[in-house]
Amino acid sequence: MSVLLETSLGDLVIDLEVDSCPKTCENFLKLCKVYYYNLNAFFNVQKDFLAQAGDPTASGTGGESIWSYIHSNSSSTTTDAVPRFFPPEITTKLKHNAKGTVSMAVAPSSESGISGCASQFFITLMDNAEYLDGVHAVFGHVVEGLDTLDKINDVFVNRDFRPLKDIRIRHVVILDDPFSDPPGLSAITPPAPPTRPPDAGSGHVVIGEDEDPLTENIPEDEQERQRRLAAAASSALTLEMVGDLPFANVRPPENVLFVCKLNAVTRDEDLELIFSRFGVIMSCQVIRDKKTGDSLQYAFIEFDKREDAEQAYFKMQNVLVDDRRIWVDFSQSVAKANQFWSNDIKRGLPRTDSKAKHGYGGREDLVQTRRYRDQDTSRREEYGMVFDVPTRRRRSASPRRDDKRDRDRDRGKRERDYDRDRDRRRR
Repeated sequence: MSVLLETSLGDLVIDLEVDSCPKTCENFLKLCKVYYYNLNAFFNVQKDFLAQAGDPTASGTGGESIWSYIHSNSSSTTTDAVPRFFPPEITTKLKHNAKGTVSMAVAPSSESGISGCASQFFITLMDNAEYLDGVHAVFGHVVEGLDTLDKINDVFVNRDFRPLKDIRIRHVVILDDPFSDPPGLSAITPPAPPTRPPDAGSGHVVIGEDEDPLTENIPEDEQERQRRLAAAASSALTLEMVGDLPFANVRPPENVLFVCKLNAVTRDEDLELIFSRFGVIMSCQVIRDKKTGDSLQYAFIEFDKREDAEQAYFKMQNVLVDDRRIWVDFSQSVAKANQFWSNDIKRGLPRTDSKAKHGYGGREDLVQTRRYRDQDTSRREEYGMVFDVPTRRRRSASPRRDDKRDRDRDRGKRERDYDRDRDRRRR
C-alpha cells in the first residue's frame, strides 16, 4: 500500500506497513484522501536527522486525527467528544534504522495527558536512528525519492529549523488504499484540492516555494532570456541523449556558410571560384541526391577564417549566380563536429566501416561529391560518381571541359557515354 507525495523539491513514494500498523496507516490514508496534507509545509528540517510535516498551522502544535477531523467538520449535533489523538502503534520489529523511515510524531495529549498521534509525521534523513525506537511510531518507508530527501537535507534553515525557502507538499496521490472509509468521510471531502496554503498569513513563511529571491531585482526581459537559455540547454541535452548532437554544449562553427536557392547546374567549383575572393576556402560542397546525383540546390562553404566567412555573408546575400539569387546564412549544422555520420550513430557503425559510408549530413539519401571523398592515388582511374553505379576501370578518360556549355549538358548524355564505354570493354 503506497502513497505518492509530490513536493516542491521532488516526489516521494511511501510504502505503508498496513499489517503492523493498521490504525496509523488508515489515519494517514484517510487524511490524504480529504486533502489534509495538500500544501502543508515541512516546518522542521534538521540536517542529517529528520524532516517533519503534517501540521496545517506549520507551528508544530497543530493537527488532528481523521476521526477528530470528521467530527469537527461534520454537521452532527452529537455531544460525544472524539479525541484529537489516538494511541501510537509502536512495534519492536519496525525500527528507525534506515534513511527514509516514515514515523508518526508522538506527543503528550493535552486532553488526557497520555501520549498520542494525530496528523504530524516525519521522515528520517539518516541511518541508524535507533534512539527513536519506542518513542515514535514507524508506519512506512520511502521506496522512491531518496534524491529528494537529499535535497531536503541540504536546505538552509533558521534557528528554529524552519527552511528559509518553503518546502511544501503540493499534492498527494493514494496509490492503494485497502481500508473502507469511516462514517461521514465522504460528506466532508472537498470537491477539489485546496489552492491556498493552510498556514497562509501566519507569518512563518520567509520565502515562498515558488519564489526566487535571486531574480527579484532582475528586469523582466533578462529573466525571460535566462528562461530561454535554460529551455535551450534542456533541449540540447535531450538531443544529445537521442544521438542528434555529439554533446549538449556543441555550437555551430562560425566559419561555415549555408548557401541555398542555388541553380541545379551550379557546381562545387563554381561556388568555390565565386566565394574564394573573400579568403581561403577549406571545403565547398553542393549537396546532391544519392540515387539521382541531382543537386538539392544548397551547399556548405567552409572558410579558413571566421572573418572571411562574415565578409562573404554580408557581400553575397541575394547575389545572382547562374540566373538565381542565392541566399546566404551561417550554418547551424554541427555534423562536422561529430566523428561519426549522424545516421550511423543509431547503428553504432564507425565512419571507417564500409557499411557506414552511405549517407551524408545525417541523411540516407545524400552522398558526398567525388571531389570531397577520400583521395587514394592507387584508385585515381575509378569513376567515384555520385549515383549508384558499379565502380570499374576505364581505358581512357578525356579531361572535363570547364566552359559554360558543359554545365548545361544533361546527365543523360554522360550516362550514354558510360554505357557505350562499358560495351566497348566487353567486346
